[in-house]
Amino acid sequence: MERSVLVTGAGRGIGRAVALRLAGAGFRIAINYRRNEEAAASCLAEIEAAGGQAYVLPFDISDRELVRATLEKDIEENGVYWGVVLNAGVHADNPLPSMKGEEWDRVIHTNLDGFYNIMNPLVMPMIRAKKGGRVVSMSSVAGITGNRGQVNYSAAKAGIIGATKALAQELAKRKITANSVAPGFIHTDMVADLPVDEIKRHIPMRRFGTAEEVAGLVNFLFSDDAAYITGQVISINGGLV
Repeated sequence: MERSVLVTGAGRGIGRAVALRLAGAGFRIAINYRRNEEAAASCLAEIEAAGGQAYVLPFDISDRELVRATLEKDIEENGVYWGVVLNAGVHADNPLPSMKGEEWDRVIHTNLDGFYNIMNPLVMPMIRAKKGGRVVSMSSVAGITGNRGQVNYSAAKAGIIGATKALAQELAKRKITANSVAPGFIHTDMVADLPVDEIKRHIPMRRFGTAEEVAGLVNFLFSDDAAYITGQVISINGGLV
């Protein structure tokens, strides 16, 4: 049985690693991206070269009407998604006294509103399909412990955790699980400008994680072995507390 999975922000970083890993597990991947068409095309080419199935699906997750129109058209043309990985997000770091209103709004509207914008039009088609399914949201250690200079990002990621837990309760009897993955410091473009050596001293494993390690966790949550796991927040952070 062919199962399609939407992965948002799949062109680079964790999203790309997740798309590649799930494609390798036999899922057909809808590769979402916002601006970087070249990265999305590269991800598509890599999946197809390995014998997997995928296609690109451009939209900005913060644009509610565009998201709905795009997803409804895609479902009409390609069928209902069996799974969704809510990975796309942005950050605009600043201490709260210096944080501009647009920095707060952009992060909240993209990261948290994006959850609603995507899942609202997708939940009922998944329910009507009566095939079960998986939803995995990408939170962050910042959404659990907070992080200096990231009040907006921490608020959005904490909100995603709450939304995922509530959605899990709504969907459990439909055999659709919803869980949140909370990465710590992972080697991606997002951490390129951070003081890596200093941060590593605070991580018990003394290293950053890899996007492939996060993808492995998501892949497990999409497996049959994870069918009884729902409403959980699973940290992958090298022991960071």
